[in-house]
Amino acid sequence: MKRIAIVEDEVAIRENYKEVLQQQGYSVQAYANRPMAMQAFSTRLPDLAIIDIGLGDEIDGGFTLCQSLRAMSSNLPIIFLTARDSDFDTVCGLRLGADDYLSKDVSFPHLIARLAALFRRSDLQGTESDEESLLERDQLVIDVNRMQVYWSKTAIELTVTEFWMVHALAKRPGHVRNRQELMQEAKIFVDDSTITSHVKRIRKKFQALDANFDCIDTVYGMGYRWDPQG
Repeated sequence: MKRIAIVEDEVAIRENYKEVLQQQGYSVQAYANRPMAMQAFSTRLPDLAIIDIGLGDEIDGGFTLCQSLRAMSSNLPIIFLTARDSDFDTVCGLRLGADDYLSKDVSFPHLIARLAALFRRSDLQGTESDEESLLERDQLVIDVNRMQVYWSKTAIELTVTEFWMVHALAKRPGHVRNRQELMQEAKIFVDDSTITSHVKRIRKKFQALDANFDCIDTVYGMGYRWDPQG
């Protein structure tokens, strides 16, 4: 049974989401604030975390919690579920390592679908055959079994969403992948600006290791492609 953690300071909302997810067959632990959640996570991480941004007296407590969780696990699926739906907050959440960002007005069926998509991606780990598990493109190596990306033999810590986006681009070098195709590969359903934010974050992670990295091209009006020549 998949374990989901909900970190939400409003009792009615927290219990409502907990009940709905339990009805879907998930094991759900709910926490009212960041310290309570961190105490539990230090003992055992959930399989997926749903976090609000404002947590009690901490206006940006969810952002802090996301940073802590991402430091504890590079591939734990994290979703922000919040009433704060400005572009600034969305970009901040994604830059901190969240895999998805949803407004609280999202319908329950839509939320359940997004959770299921994240779990399906995580479950793909270890399902590839040995021959298919490694993808090599010059300095890039993608190990699908371990959901790990290496550049010049050095590991780059990517979120689940970032991993599948890099995989989608690199498996067909030179081919332009539009935003819809990247969403399908990563099993997320977001707007164009969110895809753009993910790509920018991916580039920065590679450039932090190699300042000359330039393998992800933006093809304006079309999408993105992996250019092995840089």
